[in-house]
Amino acid sequence: MNDWAPIAKEYDPLKAGSIDGTDEEPHDRAIWRAMLARYVPNKGVTGDPHLTLFVARLNLQTTEEKLKEVFSRYGDIRKIRLVRDLVTGFSKGYAFIEYKEERALLKAHRDANRLVVDQHEIFVDFELERTLKGWIPRRLGGGFGGKKESGQLRFGGRDRPFRKPINLPNMKNDFYGEGSAEKRNWSREGTRDWRTRDRDHERSRDKRWPERERSWAWGESERERDAKEERSRGRERKERDR
Repeated sequence: MNDWAPIAKEYDPLKAGSIDGTDEEPHDRAIWRAMLARYVPNKGVTGDPHLTLFVARLNLQTTEEKLKEVFSRYGDIRKIRLVRDLVTGFSKGYAFIEYKEERALLKAHRDANRLVVDQHEIFVDFELERTLKGWIPRRLGGGFGGKKESGQLRFGGRDRPFRKPINLPNMKNDFYGEGSAEKRNWSREGTRDWRTRDRDHERSRDKRWPERERSWAWGESERERDAKEERSRGRERKERDR
């Protein structure tokens, strides 16, 4: 664990399926598929992978002209490849943008993430297919993205970095990978699991509900009920802070 980092330096399906990179058993079928897959990067893709930006979560109506208008503000673009369905020709919602200079690539990576384009908040990261060793795409069970409903959560990328294990001492890691000066300290206490937040919210709601029923039964005024709820929330915040 001495080489632990919030952003993956080498792709491992089992590690990518873990919240902190310490899992030893797959927790869903997608990880099994990725572990059994033998993926070779597409040799038909041209251009410099170290100058290529990956753009996802695009509006399906977004065109190459719109992407050029948005991303040319960060520097000179060499090529834009909007991935389309081979049969229908419709956009699949992601694209690859190759810049002429590394400075423009880093600036776009820093500033364009979560930018709203055609009413969609986009996601921006470096290309991983040809730069991250062992990379396996989502269609084969890999990738860093996932959905709560399917139980397939992925960590280790820019969008969902690994959390620091409890027994690991604090250490600084390069958040954006090599070539960027922007660094950040990541700690397990600094970020909370969204599932834990949802569970705490459900518990607090269950605690407040009997108090509401009692207040309604005894005919208390709305102001008194609000005051009781505020006191209850204050106690819950104090318990969480402990």
